[in-house]
Amino acid sequence: MRHYSVHLELGTVAAYGHYGRPLLVFPTEKGNAWEWGDNGMVAAVEDLIEAGRVKLYCVDSYDEGTWSAHHLPLEERARRHDAYENWILNFVVPHINDDSGGDARIATVGCSLGAYHALNFAFRRADLFPLAMCFSGNYDPGTWNAWGERGDAVYFNNPADYVANLHGDHLNWLREQLSILLVCGQGMWEDTTGALASTPAMAALLRDKGIRHELDLWGPDTPHDWPSWRAQITKHLPRFC
Repeated sequence: MRHYSVHLELGTVAAYGHYGRPLLVFPTEKGNAWEWGDNGMVAAVEDLIEAGRVKLYCVDSYDEGTWSAHHLPLEERARRHDAYENWILNFVVPHINDDSGGDARIATVGCSLGAYHALNFAFRRADLFPLAMCFSGNYDPGTWNAWGERGDAVYFNNPADYVANLHGDHLNWLREQLSILLVCGQGMWEDTTGALASTPAMAALLRDKGIRHELDLWGPDTPHDWPSWRAQITKHLPRFC
């Protein structure tokens, strides 16, 4: 399996594969570009990688300076997230396009906090990311040790807020452009992380807005952990590449 890594300004991109649909992989909270490799997620889909159906581009997080900086008010955390967004859009995406030949549209994928990033980036830039695969995510930053007054930076990075207010031409465009997969277990830590409540709530918002989505809830024997996500990505990824 072809594998390389490259450092692009703010962080590292670890790539796996030689051909296929490009997947932009966001790590869990404070995770790094090697996380999927270290936790068996790459191995779980190695057959798809070797067959040239998919290529993974795994990025570093920037959560420690943004959403996980709980000493800062939520609005400031959201403003700092702009630097991460700029890195993804202005450095990572051009690299993916150059490396993959620019002939396929990029899908986003992530687990836990990475699922939030996958969803939020897809909504904000569905022209670049028409598919988001989200595993065990909490999609409401307002529940993340939030304090302080909230402004536009929080609102426009909080899917639980802005999806409810989508309307008009932009909503119609998203209905044509975007597809979202929401997966969550009902086992240990899915409730305490907020994923078990947030996932069906987001599915309900998407249903109300007529946005293409799929909700897949696994049973009480499925915890918020890597073995669950390995099984879930193995089930779902072959349908999208």
